[in-house]
Amino acid sequence: MKKAFKLTLVILWMILIFCFSNQKAEDSSKLSDGLIVKVVNVFVDNNLSNEKKEVILNKYTTLVRKTAHFGIYLILGILVINLLMEYNINIKYLILISLIICSLYSISDEVHQLFIDGRSGEIRDCLIDIAGSLVGICSYYLVKKKSKSRIM
Repeated sequence: MKKAFKLTLVILWMILIFCFSNQKAEDSSKLSDGLIVKVVNVFVDNNLSNEKKEVILNKYTTLVRKTAHFGIYLILGILVINLLMEYNINIKYLILISLIICSLYSISDEVHQLFIDGRSGEIRDCLIDIAGSLVGICSYYLVKKKSKSRIM
């Protein structure tokens, strides 16, 4: 039952990633730009001209998009290693298998985007995704290891 629940979480997260990637470029931009506009409106002086706000918006768009890639795959890495911890696998292989699963999904995600209007598949995004996955996987492992050492 526990394995099925963890597997369901991984699959649901992968579906969420697929749905984000399945958005046309225009829709994807509206989503990330909308977030940036809200943040800019909270943290930036209201007396700024629309032109200056636009400059700020353009400056942070790439950062927000790439951070989203990193964060989404960080969570995927955590979910995948959490699932695989249910199996008696050597920890080195466990980390490697988790990273391979996340990497293959990232690659398939970027290939998928090649078929969506206005989107492209980018190696840079794969590398960001893989880095996010690795941080998630290693963070999960370190927290788990630390919590076990406190129990003993």
